[in-house]
Amino acid sequence: EQAHKVVASYKPSKFDKKILLWTGRFKTEEDIPPRITPEMLDKARNKARVKACYIMIALSVVACFAVIASAKKAAARHESLTRWNMAKKAQWRKEAALAAESKTK
Repeated sequence: EQAHKVVASYKPSKFDKKILLWTGRFKTEEDIPPRITPEMLDKARNKARVKACYIMIALSVVACFAVIASAKKAAARHESLTRWNMAKKAQWRKEAALAAESKTK
């Protein structure tokens, strides 16, 4: 008795095809066969996941340096969050006093 092995196959969606192309598994969309193995798709998805994580890490590092540069410029202008917050609260108090004054009239 010999068991017949049935190879599992999967019909890739448009998104799956984009992942297969982005990860470099295939060069063009025409190269992608109509049915692929689930293992091939899993490997491509894992590779895409890792690439996406690396991109997010790089963007986070760039954002950190942008915030640092912005904070240094603000410090050079003698601006601080505390001063900005106090000015904003003083403005709110003034507006509340004007509103209360107009209600009493």
